[in-house]
Amino acid sequence: MRDVATLLEALPYIREFHGKTVVIKYGGAAMTDAHLKEEFARDVVLLKYVGMNPVVVHGGGPDITHYMQRLGMDVRFEQGLRVSDEATVEVAKMVLGKQNKDIVLRLGRHGQPAVGLSGDDGLLFRVRKQLAGETDIGFVGEIEQVNVDVINHIAEDYIPVIASVGADAQGTSYNVNADAAAAAVAGALGAQKILFLTDVEGWRAVADDPDSLISETTVSEVRERLDQVTGGMRPKLEACIAALTAGVSAAHIVDGREEHSLLLELFTDKGIGTKLCP
Repeated sequence: MRDVATLLEALPYIREFHGKTVVIKYGGAAMTDAHLKEEFARDVVLLKYVGMNPVVVHGGGPDITHYMQRLGMDVRFEQGLRVSDEATVEVAKMVLGKQNKDIVLRLGRHGQPAVGLSGDDGLLFRVRKQLAGETDIGFVGEIEQVNVDVINHIAEDYIPVIASVGADAQGTSYNVNADAAAAAVAGALGAQKILFLTDVEGWRAVADDPDSLISETTVSEVRERLDQVTGGMRPKLEACIAALTAGVSAAHIVDGREEHSLLLELFTDKGIGTKLCP
């Protein structure tokens, strides 16, 4: 009876989200643990089968750091953003390309064809140089424009899987924060929801206190407290604000270390992470 009750609980959400676009920022343990990678692919395929339009956006995260360290390159972050020279961008593009194809193949293995893209393909992302406050962080770009025609064309028959790099008007490549890229994609597509997979339960009022999880909040409340947030959670919250400001109905930060966290957040009354509303 428990499984039947879960299905009945999910039904109104499946009905509500049928035909709607859901952007998923894929990262953290869900992207590195072999078992979680398979479960993530199954969950995304399920979303497609029940009539939703999932779009996956990913960065390179730990793998980029790993390869940079192997090459003896300096790894630095400012306000959660990777400081990137030209060599860093080249490593990022190499790692992202491999990861992108791995995701595409895994989705296909679980029953849905997918197509991999980067922000360079079809001029998908037009970017400009980004600063971290007053700090120059090199070839890190913020997205000025998303070519939604490219995504919509592919999404008719496939699951789009987008790697977070882009180029400016002169054709110079930039590393793009994957959280920000996902937000830009969600806003441009008019997505119903955006979900960020991370390695904590959600946004905590006190960063190192799991019991301080904030289950639901608003843009205004996040803005009031954003100056107190550091590390990788800050760009995620900034991305949530950007997506909601652009018209996305809800943003969710969920624990990608937990199996089926996407489904639990989308299709159950309680959810498991932090939900942000306009």
